[in-house]
Amino acid sequence: MAYRPTRYEQVMKASEAYDVRARKIFGGMGVYTGEKMFAILLDDVVSFKLSPEDRQAALSMEGACLFRPGPDKEPMPEYVVMPQSVLDNEEEFLEWLRRSAEYARSKSKTAH
Repeated sequence: MAYRPTRYEQVMKASEAYDVRARKIFGGMGVYTGEKMFAILLDDVVSFKLSPEDRQAALSMEGACLFRPGPDKEPMPEYVVMPQSVLDNEEEFLEWLRRSAEYARSKSKTAH
């Protein structure tokens, strides 16, 4: 597995304000703000780490599901695979990315 360069560019450009970097993970890329990963790119899929409230809202969208690092792997409960409708709508995509990055940042501040 790998990630699509267009999705990588989409995520990296949209997250410039969060001082992001990417590292390989699960055969794709993990995107980090500080030391906290908030997005996973795998194939043409973007998954965001979301708060419990945002996760519930995201999972109610058609096509959204919990991220699984592999077909035989358990889902990662904080990460939601975003539906194509969000990936194709720049405004929605930016809003979900912001929620994800802010959530990841907030977790790093409270984990002392």
